[in-house]
Amino acid sequence: MTSSAFPPVHPLQPYGWDDAWAGEFAPYAAEGLLAGRVVRVDRGQCDVVTADGVLRADTAFVTPHDPMRVVCTGDWVAVEPGGNPRYVRTYLPRRTAFVRSTSSKRSEGQILAANVDHAVVAVSLALELELGRIERFLALAWESGAQPVVVLTKADLVPDPVTLGHLVQDVETTAPGVAVIPVSATTGDGLDVLAAVLSGGTTVLLGQSGAGKSTLANALIGEDVMDVQAARDVDGKGRHTTTTRNLLALPGGGVLIDTPGLRGVGLWDAESGVGQVFAEIEELAADCRFHDCAHVAEPGCAVLDALDSGALPERRLDSYRKLLRENQRIVAKTDARLRAEIRRDWKRRGARRLRVVVVWRPLPSTSRAACTSITSSPIRALARVDLPA
Repeated sequence: MTSSAFPPVHPLQPYGWDDAWAGEFAPYAAEGLLAGRVVRVDRGQCDVVTADGVLRADTAFVTPHDPMRVVCTGDWVAVEPGGNPRYVRTYLPRRTAFVRSTSSKRSEGQILAANVDHAVVAVSLALELELGRIERFLALAWESGAQPVVVLTKADLVPDPVTLGHLVQDVETTAPGVAVIPVSATTGDGLDVLAAVLSGGTTVLLGQSGAGKSTLANALIGEDVMDVQAARDVDGKGRHTTTTRNLLALPGGGVLIDTPGLRGVGLWDAESGVGQVFAEIEELAADCRFHDCAHVAEPGCAVLDALDSGALPERRLDSYRKLLRENQRIVAKTDARLRAEIRRDWKRRGARRLRVVVVWRPLPSTSRAACTSITSSPIRALARVDLPA
């Protein structure tokens, strides 16, 4: 059989294009728009990979006030075929999205990557493991709909295999149901295992500054496409080598989204994700005497029984409680913000309406009453109607 007997490969297939995306895009294709995937976003513009190559497009038509609805790296979009500038007209509904709360005082979510299959949490072995931070990242990863993977970078700094094994085991206990892979970009150890796990899908690379994300990205891609900087010796933390989110094709199939280092990772409506990170606590809670047990001092609490017996580490329970409280605060703030926005909208609409106030007062010359209609703001007479007494 000759190669011509096989159907041609769509130019966007290496970037994740499939029949389902083609079906979603069909109405826009009928309008003559181009399909593409956002590989980078910069202040009102973005780079989009299309069947015609990488195009620069303006996002003015898809820049709402809600930060959860702005175009993001990983989005599939409909782009104008020409024009200067050419515009992104819309983006397709997202299958998954990695979201965190912003560091601003406003209770808003920030989308870091869209349509991802794997969320890789990079953790440097050059520093002492912060299990609580790993749990926080994993809660957001599970909530996104992607499959989390923990990668322990700079494994060459732990030459003793027994010590390395203990570190991996500590993280595995913290991350039930998650693959934990130690890798070294210097020696190449573990890279083949990680590449096999990530092949064929979209992966977002997450972690603190200095975790070695850009070095890991270069190692997976096989060339230096991302700038790297050495971490500070004093605390092992790095500067923001990566300042934007970039989507890059992997040689073995699939794409990788590298993100800037995250110093703060706030939860965003991640109750389900927290439950998956602490699956063993959720399972214990199902056996509590009371269905609304708070696991504090209630009789018949299976969680506290496991804590007393040593089956459940106290650190895990403390972390579980902390993340649940934080998530509840975020949800409460979000609801309050939405209520405030609704009230402001009502006020704006009310100001545009003509509100009429009817005032009755006696007329001295007749035994009648006058009805004067006035506007509330500014106050001025509109009409005067004499009515029978």
